[in-house]
Amino acid sequence: MFTMLADFAFKIDADAFLKSLPTMGLGMLGIFIVTGIIVLTIGLLNFFTKPRKKDN
Repeated sequence: MFTMLADFAFKIDADAFLKSLPTMGLGMLGIFIVTGIIVLTIGLLNFFTKPRKKDN
């Protein structure tokens, strides 16, 4: 039979984590900017393509 052996230690390198924070921050900023652009584009498309009211 197949047995899985998991013998490892989980360690966090605090110095490497702190060095990676600016890169992660830029990535998150990029995600928010792209999401904002998509929301604004959808809003503008809805504004310009809404049905016109007819006067009868």
